[in-house]
Amino acid sequence: MVARSLPLVVGLAVATLRLAAQPTTRPLPPIDTVAGAIVVNVADFAAIPDMSGIAARMMMLVDEPGTRRLFVNDMRGPIYSVSYDGRTVTPYIDINDTTWGVQVQSTGRERGMQSFAFHPQFGQSGTPGYGKFYTWSDVRTNDREPDYRPGGGTNTHHTVLHEWTARTATATTYDGGAPREVMRLEQPFANHNGGMAAFNPLARAGSEDFGLLYLGVADGGSGGDPLNVSQNLTSIFGKILRIDPLGRTTNGKYAVPATNPFAGGRRPDARQEIYASGVRNPQRFGWDPANGTMYMADIGQNIVEKVSKVTSGANLGWNVWEGSYRYAGREGVHNTDPRGDASVTYPVVEYRHDDPLFQRQVAVTGVNVIRGAAIPALRHKVVFGDNPSGELFYFDADNPPNGGVQGMHRLRLRAAGGQPTKLLQLIQERNGQQGKPAATRADLRFGLSADGRTFLLNKADGTIRVLVR
Repeated sequence: MVARSLPLVVGLAVATLRLAAQPTTRPLPPIDTVAGAIVVNVADFAAIPDMSGIAARMMMLVDEPGTRRLFVNDMRGPIYSVSYDGRTVTPYIDINDTTWGVQVQSTGRERGMQSFAFHPQFGQSGTPGYGKFYTWSDVRTNDREPDYRPGGGTNTHHTVLHEWTARTATATTYDGGAPREVMRLEQPFANHNGGMAAFNPLARAGSEDFGLLYLGVADGGSGGDPLNVSQNLTSIFGKILRIDPLGRTTNGKYAVPATNPFAGGRRPDARQEIYASGVRNPQRFGWDPANGTMYMADIGQNIVEKVSKVTSGANLGWNVWEGSYRYAGREGVHNTDPRGDASVTYPVVEYRHDDPLFQRQVAVTGVNVIRGAAIPALRHKVVFGDNPSGELFYFDADNPPNGGVQGMHRLRLRAAGGQPTKLLQLIQERNGQQGKPAATRADLRFGLSADGRTFLLNKADGTIRVLVR
């Protein structure tokens, strides 16, 4: 009788294993929107002009302390200077002007001038970096020879790093010549191609990180990393790169820092520009001024959005892992062996796409580490957000979480005389004042000034906002 029952028992066991192995779209619990929630005040700071009646598509706000100006870009090409009090906004340069021959590709929501960065010596006369800044842009000129190809796709456009040199750093508008092309990538698909470009603001002259430019390069687009580039160390796609833009030893255009993890033949099959690998769409990163920790917000595929620490040589997991979970394609993720590879750097916080807090599309953005006392409630906090919804969050910088939604808390905004809300609601109210249709997404981005102020950017109402006491 026992023998006759054995096939049934085995069959049930196999069926149970198969059921347990089924992918899930809900590997994480919902975000707790009450515990640890903080309300902070927010105020209008400056207004960036529309282009052809369409609000500025702001992506970056950069403080250039040498000339005591903030700079903010519109993805379509313009960069504006903004005075420290926000009262004066001046066009600095339009890199899409026919004078320069850049030809920014800004069709669709995701393409355009992704980022820009000022060399830390920009305002220091007599230094190699004087007057130099860099733009990281999608361009239409895809008939030129690229430095790097993804190994597939349809060559939809190119992403180019340009170096610009102002003759006079303090000039009201850019007074230099045409840019120098530093790096050109052929893009296989039209979505998530570039990312952030930034110099480590904590690095001081003489330190190994000073003057080195970090570049976020996405996996090329489409979905699921179909070209399998993120885990391929012979490809620069799906990586965080670190280069010396003033050097000339690579392609005669830039140099590889000797301290990069794969420099000097440490791993002959790896691109020496790589600082970290296994990223999907590394839109934003930032450094903790207290200890130098680098955090990155990496937009997920179908299920998980995450913020991770980034260290030299780290593998952030994509596309084997989506957050802490094994990637299972369109079906979701496997939650049977979370964080199961000791060689992977897993997120400090992560949340799922269908969390009840969000209505539709989600995409993580950030990351500002706040150590100053300007807003006491946010001191020693890492602040990030969700791009479309305009929801803001924080976690403890001194005791960062170890994955999941634990330790991730909601941050709500209160404008003068208003009730606590999210950025999208404030944008929609401003749209009404502007006589425009209410925006359906915030397209949130952060900015940080040298004096510790945190700014909120968006693509829907042209308003730069600042968190205030």
